[in-house]
Amino acid sequence: MAAPAIQAVAGRFGPYGGRYVPETLVAALDELDHAYAEAQADPDFHLRLDSLLRDYAGRPTPLYFASRLTEALGGAKIYLKREDLLHTGAHKINNCLGQALLAVRMGKKRIIAETGAGQHGVATATVCALFGLECVVYMGEEDMERQQLNVYRMRMLGAEVRGVSSGSRTLKDAINEAMRDWVTNVRTTHYLLGSVLGAHPYPTMVRDFHRVISREARAQILEKENRLPTAIIACVGGGSNAIGAFYEFIPDKDVRLIGVEAGGRGPALGDHAARFSGGSPGVLQGTYSYVLQDDAGQIALTHSVSAGLDYASIGPEHAALHDSGRAEYTSATDAEALDATLRLARTEGIIPALESAHAIAECIRVAPKMSPRDVVIVNVSGRGDKDMGILVRELQLGGR
Repeated sequence: MAAPAIQAVAGRFGPYGGRYVPETLVAALDELDHAYAEAQADPDFHLRLDSLLRDYAGRPTPLYFASRLTEALGGAKIYLKREDLLHTGAHKINNCLGQALLAVRMGKKRIIAETGAGQHGVATATVCALFGLECVVYMGEEDMERQQLNVYRMRMLGAEVRGVSSGSRTLKDAINEAMRDWVTNVRTTHYLLGSVLGAHPYPTMVRDFHRVISREARAQILEKENRLPTAIIACVGGGSNAIGAFYEFIPDKDVRLIGVEAGGRGPALGDHAARFSGGSPGVLQGTYSYVLQDDAGQIALTHSVSAGLDYASIGPEHAALHDSGRAEYTSATDAEALDATLRLARTEGIIPALESAHAIAECIRVAPKMSPRDVVIVNVSGRGDKDMGILVRELQLGGR
């Protein structure tokens, strides 16, 4: 069954979404919207993208039965969708390949991107190397410090990594700088946005490039269990891996869709990145969605042990799914994510990205409350190599 479009108006998901940008970017967004619509109708574009996803990125990714974690928790059967096994180590390559093909189609030879955890930056640098495109990646200096390995990977691939020292020096600030660059160089440059954020058509386009996750997972779980899952669990920063994991299951009302935000250090504003429990609707960086903001409407600082979830807003389609009740959104604290990382590593031999560990933490909470007849799919959106410095420090793995 094809998943229905939630938006009734192009670029809108109920009241959310839209296009809130300087006039200088309107023509570029119109150009991108037109190019994407043409590409969607072009069988050759899909053949090329499918070929790259298969032969270059490594799709389809496995749906793995986590037998030891299932046994340890004593409840639902747990399956892991292994996006961490993709080339570059995360789901981000799906969208980057799609947008790189669009950039070539539009004749744009310079690519800019933002990155938090560095996985989107690495994937962008990778596709730019593949297609021979100039690449500039903006990254907050705070994130550069905690994700040094990915900074080195981007540079190895030929990208220029520009540190951002303003604001909280994290993802929000990197996006601000990327948008300033785009305004200045809009004729020659494509902004390869990394999540289901920003002005139309980005939330729709990025979702469509990631819906392959749920398309595969749906077929795989039917083959393995001859039934649909009880629940799909995914971490939610901007929301690209989660909407990719959810989308093909949206019409299946008996399948719970559970998004897990960053609970950080606690519930005080500035200590977390849980937009649905601590935020309210507002506009940030081109789109209308839930935003963490103070009483004066100023964007709040955020915190998460995982750089990829450390963002003050969330994709507008998630806002619509939340308000409609079709998806549930909860949060996991830094401590719970760290514990979940250790637990998955020592039961299944899989070290997840700290972002993905938030979804594992929710699975650890809910699976024991379910029946052995229930089936849960957790989207492991990335691998934990990039986080080893943080894990060594936080879990005291250094030894003597």
